[in-house]
Amino acid sequence: MSAPAIMLPITLTIAGAATLLNLWLGQRVGKMRLTHRVSIGDGGHEPLISRMRAQANYVEYTPFFLILLALIELAAGSQLWLWAVAIVFILGRIVHMFGMDQPPPSRLRMVGIIVTVLTLLGLAAYAIAFPYLKPAPRTTITYAAAPSAS
Repeated sequence: MSAPAIMLPITLTIAGAATLLNLWLGQRVGKMRLTHRVSIGDGGHEPLISRMRAQANYVEYTPFFLILLALIELAAGSQLWLWAVAIVFILGRIVHMFGMDQPPPSRLRMVGIIVTVLTLLGLAAYAIAFPYLKPAPRTTITYAAAPSAS
């Protein structure tokens, strides 16, 4: 008999969106590689370096976000606020990506960084506090009467 499936609709949806975003970031790097005719490395081209860093930065932060999202969804269930945080994270990463295409200092990049850090800090704090804030379920222990010796 198979174990019941655990459905994490928020995490599944956002993991799918995050994967598509990573593919888009990779495509943007590939396009810049073709433009500058660079197969390996960055060739010293600033636009290519920026796009490579945008993708690398995305890959550095997104796994932690998805892990926290999944664990919180498992512990707390699917909740509207969790959807909102997940969507804000993805939008923040998109804003960051476009900000990396602009010369510094880029407001879009800063907004993307702030959104990423705040969503990760918020989820991390919630994950740490949740087990201690949620009241433990009440359990009742029932003792069966000892069989009579007749």
